Amino acid sequence: MIRRMVIRRMNEPEERVVGLLRAAGERIDSRRDFAPLVERILESATDSFFSVGSPLGRVFVAAGPEDVRYLAPASSPEEFVRSYRGCFGRFLSDASGSEMKELAGRVEGALAGERADVPLDLSETTPFQRRVLEIVKGIPHGEARPYAWVAREAGSPDASRAVGNVMANNPVPLLVPCHRVVKNDGRTGSYAFGTGEKERLLEQEGVSPEELLRAPYVGTPTTGTVCHATCRNARRIRPENRRPFRSVAQAVTAGFRPCRVCRPVVAA
Repeated sequence: MIRRMVIRRMNEPEERVVGLLRAAGERIDSRRDFAPLVERILESATDSFFSVGSPLGRVFVAAGPEDVRYLAPASSPEEFVRSYRGCFGRFLSDASGSEMKELAGRVEGALAGERADVPLDLSETTPFQRRVLEIVKGIPHGEARPYAWVAREAGSPDASRAVGNVMANNPVPLLVPCHRVVKNDGRTGSYAFGTGEKERLLEQEGVSPEELLRAPYVGTPTTGTVCHATCRNARRIRPENRRPFRSVAQAVTAGFRPCRVCRPVVAA
């Protein structure tokens, strides 16, 4: 695929190819620099990129032969290529044609809320980061979980701050929905693309940041359980049967036990 890309580019005016490479951060001072650079691209460029629509607008996606590695908005393909190379030290080829059509369709479907399996390559992350990202990937559409919950699920209950750092550096936002991870007290928290964007994404999924802030947890007297406010069980509770709580500890003191579905953290 990379060889085809380079051949395709070689059929374009050399000035055009040189311009693209310079925009990607390559230093080309003369024609003598050009051929060796192309050879290096042929040897090291194993990843491709395409663009799709998303709740964040048009985004670019970088992928290996089968797995998605990086997703981000960018003002131009050249900017995205530079960003990717800065993160991973790898070249990218343009696969906006038919080469990645199936994967692009699955990505676009997943970003539109469809049940589409998108394989992710998280090999550049540490084991802890990978565990966190895999857990966050499983947070259902329309639900939110606090940092402490993610830390507990990842096997490091005292690592809430570290979870926040993983979210800030999530290489595949939306596919790993870090916008669904909120502060332990119900506040929305920060987001790589801005707090306002995070709140908008949550609202699109039916999560009210204001209600989440007022009562991150909800108790049900009929079952004696306390849930995350966005848990599917909590949403079935009639308004007159909802008992709001600021923390799980407060609910436990009042005689409620943690829900077995959403498994809220007692220490939260």
